[in-house]
This record gives sequence, C-alpha cells and structure tokens, in this order.
Amino acid sequence: MAYWLFKSEPSTWSWQDQWAKGDAGEEWDGVRNYQARNNMRLMQIGDRGFFYHSQKQKAVVGIVEVISAAHPDSTTDDPRWDCVDIKAIRALSMPVTLDMCKADPRLHDMVLVKNSRLSVQPVRDEEWEIICAMGA
Repeated sequence: MAYWLFKSEPSTWSWQDQWAKGDAGEEWDGVRNYQARNNMRLMQIGDRGFFYHSQKQKAVVGIVEVISAAHPDSTTDDPRWDCVDIKAIRALSMPVTLDMCKADPRLHDMVLVKNSRLSVQPVRDEEWEIICAMGA
C-alpha cells in the first residue's frame, strides 16, 4: 500500500463534503498540474491518503482511501487530465497543521513541508505513521 496527500480548499471541497459522499466516494477532479496528475496515475485501489485543508486551516483533517484507479477526469474533454476516486475513512481526532509538520524534525523531508503547493503528493510510510500518531 502507498500513501498520499490530497489538498483541497475547504471553500471548494471540504472534509465534510467528502464525508457526506460515504462509500460511493467522489472523483478527485479538476487537478491541472502534471506532477499531481502523475501521482494519481501511480495510485492503486486501496491506497490511503491524508485529506488536507489548504488556505487558512492548513491541516491534515482526515484519512481517505483510493477506490478507483486513474481514469479520465470528467470535468474536461482534454485527454491529458486523469483523476482517481476517493472515499472518506475517518477524521483525525486532532488536525495536524502544516506548522506542526514543519516543527517536527522527523518530517523535514516531507513533500508537504518542502513543496506545500503540490495538490496531490506522495507520503512516505514513516511520515504516515508520524502524522497518524500526531492526529490521534
């Protein structure tokens, strides 16, 4: 299993919106960055991800699961853009903020810390464990 991080502006698509979709999940559409798209193309069904609120909160707030392999993004006719479908698994008991991640030396190489603008990014196994523990 691989781990990922999905960033969303809560005013556009929030954790509550994702949670409301239940087991049906939702397409992670609208991504127009090649690196983020390529990350989604690497995802497998069953991979897990952090749901991250960008903008003001800047925090990991929940855990999601990839429920479909990469497929054409339904929000465009441009064949360059793919997406995956994800479903909410559980909320974190305590949000893990970007500042908390930056303050933890074990996370200094995390993509979120080094390139916080990338909307879909990989998370290493040890980073996954650390953030899950921080949010417990």
